[in-house]
Amino acid sequence: MAKVLLADDEVTMVQMVTELLRAEGHEVVPFTNGNAASEAIETVAPELVITDLYLDKTRAQGLDILHKARGLNPPAVVIVITGFGTIETAVEAMKKGAYDYLEKPFKLDELKLCIQRALSYNTAISENVYLRKQLKKKYQFSQIVGSSARMHEVFKMIERLADTDSTILILGESGTGKELVAKALHFNSRRQFSPFVPVNCSALPENLLESELFGHRKGAFTGAINDKKGLFQEADGGTIFLDEVGSMSAMLQSRLLRVLQEREVRRVGDNIPVYVNVRVVAASNEPLEKRIKDGTFREDLYYRLNVIPIHLPALRERRDDIPLLVSHFLRDKVHARTGKPFQITRQAMETLCAHNWPGNVRELENAIE
Repeated sequence: MAKVLLADDEVTMVQMVTELLRAEGHEVVPFTNGNAASEAIETVAPELVITDLYLDKTRAQGLDILHKARGLNPPAVVIVITGFGTIETAVEAMKKGAYDYLEKPFKLDELKLCIQRALSYNTAISENVYLRKQLKKKYQFSQIVGSSARMHEVFKMIERLADTDSTILILGESGTGKELVAKALHFNSRRQFSPFVPVNCSALPENLLESELFGHRKGAFTGAINDKKGLFQEADGGTIFLDEVGSMSAMLQSRLLRVLQEREVRRVGDNIPVYVNVRVVAASNEPLEKRIKDGTFREDLYYRLNVIPIHLPALRERRDDIPLLVSHFLRDKVHARTGKPFQITRQAMETLCAHNWPGNVRELENAIE
């Protein structure tokens, strides 16, 4: 049940609504004076505020209460009550963050329904904020497991670069955690509430990857039965993660270079470019300089992508982190029969630490599974 601050200059109205709310199980703090209600908001910290707009009949004091209520952390949901002839002010209140308004005289059932909707809305918003916090926590750089000197360098780089718009190139062998680093960069940036779109560039043939990345117009090719937005447009405002970028064909490299230079994409079969606001994080499991020498990767694209590189060490280069990683992977696992957490013997740990792990952290995680 919710804590409700109620403010109205009509004593009968306050008594009636207070009784109704308390009968529903809510905690009610009633006021018949606008100044007292306004001063008490921070102390009461209500989840819901129900306030008349004109508490002293001379000015819309309810707007001051609305402003203070919406300034709380978390902000309260506000229902404003308005008399005849003050609808314009009620609309202004809605623009300033009120959830809804009721016009006097109203039926108690209307008020009950409005309160139910407001509290349901507040619950949904609170859950959404909580989930976003959990998501951010999950991908904080502090959640990337490692205490070795090499990993501390990685943490410092993520912390320094997360809230910039610089293009990042993450380099490391398969299984070193490149996508996890990309997510940490995204979820610790101001783009965190916009999409994070991962793309494995080696998983699709050229024509499909082109359509996935840039989209297509209806009829652009056989099977294009509808217009389709590309992943660059889907990621607008957020981050696109291009994994195994070195596997891109020469044609797609050329199109990617244009996106990085012009900040615009053109769908397959379309002549009109569309502006996109996307941060590009790319990754490769092999040095791209080798591909440049082989003539399979554009040097100008390499310099556009390699604005700031992050080098992830192979697991064999940070063996001191293996016990930490093992503990991390065993943390939520329990024995099916006994219900007790799994333990690992010293001999088994020594064996794990001695192994070279060509598949890196991913191989270790699979071995623990």
